[in-house]
Amino acid sequence: MSDDFRIRAATPADLEVILHHRRAMFEDMGYRDPAALAATRSSSEPFIRQGLAEGFYRGWLAQDGAGQVVAGGGLVIHPWLGHPASPQPRRAYILNIYTEPEYRRRGLARRILQAIVDWCRAEGFAGVALHASNQGRALYEALGFTATNEMRLDLK
Repeated sequence: MSDDFRIRAATPADLEVILHHRRAMFEDMGYRDPAALAATRSSSEPFIRQGLAEGFYRGWLAQDGAGQVVAGGGLVIHPWLGHPASPQPRRAYILNIYTEPEYRRRGLARRILQAIVDWCRAEGFAGVALHASNQGRALYEALGFTATNEMRLDLK
């Protein structure tokens, strides 16, 4: 296996691989209910399709030397109220970070995250957020992400 990987921007033609990564990410986090995973795919597909076309969902993918996509990550840009620390009326949120099991421990998730963070800086975002799985927390912390005071109330 070659360690020659390239990071590239996702296009609408990458929808299926992005959806595959999203499902596999949830499976790795312990979600096993096939109906819930199928419902997640069904509800995610039109959002990601539209987002890729309109630019509010951006993706970065890692390809091996043969051109196979082996890892990826996404960013959703959505309207948000301005805040004194970030007055712009939009927010950036990282999601769908996933690496195929046989390609893990090669720095691909780190490279994808760095590409996303670099893009956010270039676009003038004051910050970027994500929810960390147990598997990803150490990487996010190593890249400078910190826990915030956000709280959550589950309604179901």
